[in-house]
Amino acid sequence: MAQWVDGERLSPAERLAWLRLIRSDNVGPATFRQLLHRFGSAEAALSALPGLLKRVGKPLRVASQSAAEDEIAGLERYGARLVASGEPDYPELLKHIPASPPIITMAGGVNLDWQRSVGIVGARNASSGGIKMTRLLAGGLGERGYTIVSGLARGIDTAAHRASLDTGTVAVLAGGFDKIYPHENVPLAHEILDSGGALLTEMPLGWEPRARDFPRRNRLVSGLSLGIVVVEAAKRSGSLITARLALEQNRDVFAVPGSPLDPRAEGGNLLIQQGAKLITSVEDIVESLGNADPARSALFDRDWEPDLVPEALPGDDEKSRLLAALSATPVEVDELIRQSGLSVSNMQMLLLELDLAGQIEWSSGQLVCLRY
Repeated sequence: MAQWVDGERLSPAERLAWLRLIRSDNVGPATFRQLLHRFGSAEAALSALPGLLKRVGKPLRVASQSAAEDEIAGLERYGARLVASGEPDYPELLKHIPASPPIITMAGGVNLDWQRSVGIVGARNASSGGIKMTRLLAGGLGERGYTIVSGLARGIDTAAHRASLDTGTVAVLAGGFDKIYPHENVPLAHEILDSGGALLTEMPLGWEPRARDFPRRNRLVSGLSLGIVVVEAAKRSGSLITARLALEQNRDVFAVPGSPLDPRAEGGNLLIQQGAKLITSVEDIVESLGNADPARSALFDRDWEPDLVPEALPGDDEKSRLLAALSATPVEVDELIRQSGLSVSNMQMLLLELDLAGQIEWSSGQLVCLRY
């Protein structure tokens, strides 16, 4: 069975295999872990993929060795590095979120405190008051030893990064390292690195960010943080998505109250009504976080990873039983096993096949449903 690399670095061959596997079609974080636990290593999983794809009946792309080698060489030219889950410089808090990325791309951040970090997010069209409040919060938290995490967007994100350049900040990108968005913040990205901060993404080199990539980025912003601060946000905004993800990840959520007459305050005020902690100063955040122990991450649910004894591959009858138990409503894997009567090993194999075929979606790493 696969053993996560804990405190040790992958060999060059292992790193190449991990990169090829996660860059293959329909292999997301949850599927990646299922493949490793089924086949014992990324190398073995890559060898098994052609047979799996034949069973799936779909012509999916398996990332080539040359493409992976080119990506690694390209990242080196940018001064970036690939970091795998379990390696010493993989952020501890990020390891325990549902569907944590098996591999991230990072530059800088060698001396940052990754275990005392706070995310600050908000409106792109921020008010002058919102910008001022962000600077006060980010600067004050930085002075108290917290690393500031945000998404390098216009408005609140930009203000948070600039206010914490001297104390430590992390910018999480929605695209590849060479596709920083918005382009106007490329100089800010360089300033972050020059000041000892970090840039981080899970997307491949050359990846142009799309609308659906920003929520993926947001889950990393919250996953890297002990808590998320929402300064200004409309009722339907990426900042509220980040807050929801933070709650799913067992993080604290803070919100700055605003005028009911300002649409940019509607989201923050709504969060407060729903139980987010109202804050008006740095002290409110520091007092609430206190000496938040990152070890609490051990309480977070991990992705479904059963220990398996390989058995004969499941047939059409077993697949039909699983499909009959699935619906558009997310359900726990253990409940699927109970309803279908399938063995754990057959359940994992069939979920792998359905995932590779793009027929199911994972929610919070523990729940699964049909994709329509």
